[in-house]
Amino acid sequence: MAGFEEQYAKLAGTKRCVATSSGTSALYTALGALEIGPGDEVILPPYTFVATYNVIVLNYALPIFVDVDVATSQIDAGKIEAAITERTKAIMPVQLGGNVSDMDRIRAVADKHKIPVIEDACQAHLAEWKGKMVGNWGLCGCFSFQASKNLNSGEGGAILTNNEEFADLCAHFQDQGRERGKSAFAYSGNRGTNLRMTEFQGALLKTQMARLEAQARRRDENAQYLSQLLGQIPGIIPPGKYEGCTRNAYHLYMFRYNPEPFAGLPRDRFIDAMAKEGIPISGGYGQMNRDQYVQTLRTNKHFQRLYSKETLDRWEKQTHCPQNEKLCSEALWLGQTILLAERSDMEKIAEAARKVQAHAAEIAKA
Repeated sequence: MAGFEEQYAKLAGTKRCVATSSGTSALYTALGALEIGPGDEVILPPYTFVATYNVIVLNYALPIFVDVDVATSQIDAGKIEAAITERTKAIMPVQLGGNVSDMDRIRAVADKHKIPVIEDACQAHLAEWKGKMVGNWGLCGCFSFQASKNLNSGEGGAILTNNEEFADLCAHFQDQGRERGKSAFAYSGNRGTNLRMTEFQGALLKTQMARLEAQARRRDENAQYLSQLLGQIPGIIPPGKYEGCTRNAYHLYMFRYNPEPFAGLPRDRFIDAMAKEGIPISGGYGQMNRDQYVQTLRTNKHFQRLYSKETLDRWEKQTHCPQNEKLCSEALWLGQTILLAERSDMEKIAEAARKVQAHAAEIAKA
C-alpha cells in the first residue's frame, strides 16, 4: 500500500497520498480529518453520485446544494459565495466525469472566506486544471478506484494533498486513530475507523498505472474527434469545458440533447433508438437533490434533534436547483470504455445519431 501511495502522489505531483478502501471512504476521511459534524454545512453540486451527499450526512452536517452550469455539468462557481454562511466548513466541487470545475473562481471564494476545498475527483484520474492534476487545487482531492473507473482495482480510494499535517490527520482517521510509524497502540486525534486500502488493491493499482497515460491519450483523441462529428448534428451539444481545464479525463463523455431538431423525439426515445443501433447511451444522473432519499433528511429524527424546524424548512427550499433540472432533462452519457474503441467507432456513433434524426418523426409515432 505504501508503494502505491508513493507512486500515485508522484504521478499527481502532490506531496502526499493516503490510500483508502473506496472513493466514498476517501471523502468521509477528509471530512473526518476536518472534524466536520453537527451544525456544520458543506457545499456541493446536486449533479453528482450520491456518495458526495452521503458522506456529509453521515457526519450529521447539512449538505448545501449549489446549482450547476449546464454547459459543463459542473458546479456553478459564480453561485457558491451566496450559499456561504458562518456555518460553512467546506466546499466540495465535483470534477464530474473527468471534467474540471472552475477552480480559479472556487479557490478565490474559498480563500476569501478561509474555507477548505475538498475536490471530489473520484472520476477524474489525470484530469488537469492549468497543467496541474486535480487534487492539487484544494486542501485535498479524493479519488475512487471502483471497477468502472479509468484506474481501478475493483474498489479502493485515495486522498491527495500537499498539506503534510492534513495528510497525517487523514492517515490516523482511516486507521483507527493510530499514528503511522509508531507503536500499534499510539493514537492521535479523537475519532477513527478502519478505511484502509488492502495491499492487494495497492498492487493492482501499481500495475494498472503503467497503462493509464496511454489510455487517457486515446480517450482524449477519440473524444475530440467525436465532438467534431456530433457538433455537426443539430440537436446534439458536445461537452463544454472551462478554459482552465487543460485535460478532461473523460471518465464520462457528457453531452446534451435538444429534441426539437429530432422532430420532438423525447430523450428517452432517442436513447432507445441509439441502443437499437448498437450505441449504449445513458441519461445520466437524476435530480438527486429532489429525490425522496434526500428530501426525507428534513424528517430524519437525528437531524430534527440537531437542527431547528426553521433551519430544516429553509434547507428544503434551498434544495431547488433549476439549472440542474434542465441538465437532467438534456444529459446524455457515453462511458469511458467506449472512448477506448477505434476511431472508426466514433464515426459509427455519429452515423447512428444521424440515422435516428432522419427517421425521428416515424420513431416518435411508433
